[in-house]
Amino acid sequence: MKEQRMQSKKYMGNTFQLGGTRHYRLTDGISDGCRCVDVNTGSGFSYTVVCDRGLDISLASYKGTNLVFLTENMEAHPAHFDGADIQWLRTFSAGLLTTCGPTHLGPPCEDDGEILGQHGRWTSLPAKQVCDLSDYEAGVLKICGKLYDSTPFGHKIAIDRTVSSEYGKNFVVIEDTLTNEGGKEVPLNVLYHINFGYPLLCEDTIIHVPSKECVGYDDYTKERMAEKDSIKAPAGENAEKNYMHTFSGEEATVWVHNPKLEGGLAVAITFPSKDLPYLTQWVLEDVKDYVLALEPANVPCESRDYLRKNNLLPFLQPGESRHFRVKIEVVAGNDEIVKKLGK
Repeated sequence: MKEQRMQSKKYMGNTFQLGGTRHYRLTDGISDGCRCVDVNTGSGFSYTVVCDRGLDISLASYKGTNLVFLTENMEAHPAHFDGADIQWLRTFSAGLLTTCGPTHLGPPCEDDGEILGQHGRWTSLPAKQVCDLSDYEAGVLKICGKLYDSTPFGHKIAIDRTVSSEYGKNFVVIEDTLTNEGGKEVPLNVLYHINFGYPLLCEDTIIHVPSKECVGYDDYTKERMAEKDSIKAPAGENAEKNYMHTFSGEEATVWVHNPKLEGGLAVAITFPSKDLPYLTQWVLEDVKDYVLALEPANVPCESRDYLRKNNLLPFLQPGESRHFRVKIEVVAGNDEIVKKLGK
């Protein structure tokens, strides 16, 4: 394949004709100044890495078909972030990936004397030392950067993130290494908020989460356990449903499949369930707010005080590092979906 790519360069003025990366800044509204990198894999799968939003991923499409849910906020610049209570939502863009953590996630609370807002600060952290290591001849598309969630007299967590794909392939891999650079242990709560929207998401969509156990977080969800594999039409009376899945084994793959879209279109999420043993399935079938999120995490999506009280709160010791990896793959065509995913 490398030889083919080297030969193909003779036919092109710029290898971006077959894929690559494009760096720019947004200029409109609350997105003004936000650094982004468009990644075109050359397979039809394209996505946008937002350097100023924790190196998360906003836009994502396959051959022009949108895959994700997007809020009105789009890629809000982190200067507009408000971490109090539930104000996190005011700059929540959703997109393919919004990362929550690294020291807490879930609902607001007070824990160990600290006032914590919803879902943590990860997605508000601008990346430093952003580096594009993409190489056409090697067939690699790779964006790297460093994030720091730290405060004087408090926790000091350094995050190395790599977002990578291959030319001609329909996947993206997110890899994170979190290191405690302080002198005290710190809570470690990480959740990968992966969001799907119309037209991938509609009444034809099938959700497949082969978990060991699935429970509802609340009474509304518990009354609707039979709905966890399907999606309803948008309606104002629909409220949030939150299912919690747990897994056995070393690795898990969950997926969303629309058999009637473009001859069959699916997105699979693969993650090490030994490191991310919980997955929250968040569904909201409201008007405009029409979204499914599948969210691998190292803890249940509960407030940090709840986790502490129930002995579910993990810690990162001074000098310790933890590594997480999530792969998101587009699979096209119902026959290929059956072959790859066994459904």
